[in-house]
Amino acid sequence: MSVALLIVAVVAAYLLGSIPSSVWYGIGYFGIDVRKHGSGNAGATNTFRVLGKRAGTVVMLIDVLKGWTATCLASMLFYMNEIGETELLMYKIIFGIIAIIGHIFPVFVNFKGGKGIATLLGMVLAIHPELASVCITIFILTLIASQYVSLSSILATLAFPVLSWTGAFGHPEPLLVVFGFVMFVLVVFTHQKNIVRLLNGNENRVNIFAKSKVRS
Repeated sequence: MSVALLIVAVVAAYLLGSIPSSVWYGIGYFGIDVRKHGSGNAGATNTFRVLGKRAGTVVMLIDVLKGWTATCLASMLFYMNEIGETELLMYKIIFGIIAIIGHIFPVFVNFKGGKGIATLLGMVLAIHPELASVCITIFILTLIASQYVSLSSILATLAFPVLSWTGAFGHPEPLLVVFGFVMFVLVVFTHQKNIVRLLNGNENRVNIFAKSKVRS
């Protein structure tokens, strides 16, 4: 693969991840900047909290699509015969991570974005949809039981490398296991304040079925 094509793919993955869906959707449809309400985070969770379940769902789906599309850039290069089958997983991981970085540090809104969970989900769906489905189930069950999005995100992210490592979905792929644990560390890092609040018992709860408190 040419260096020029690789640079184009990397830039495309970053720009896809940088799309600030919560900010643009909130301002465009409600006249509300979610960064000025709730937790102040530019992500799907705060959109649920501030603008309600419909807006939160839209933002979450867009963020998932960002990660999925960026990761699938590797598949496009594969079908163009620019990369081989043995390189496919590596490039999927590279482009997916770049999209997550774009979500966390988006160029369009002064490099202050969300925590990348939905974008990570889109990436995992593109890499291993079966395993991603189990992680989604763990997330939903934890959220229903606790109403803590942070705890649900951490446990679901941890489940990915653990299940990969145990061979629950076939022969363990070392690169996939390493990627999973790196992503877990990243999620823990971006949720440091949430973890402190969880330990102190004052973490924000999110009821995705509740009506929003803020309206334009």
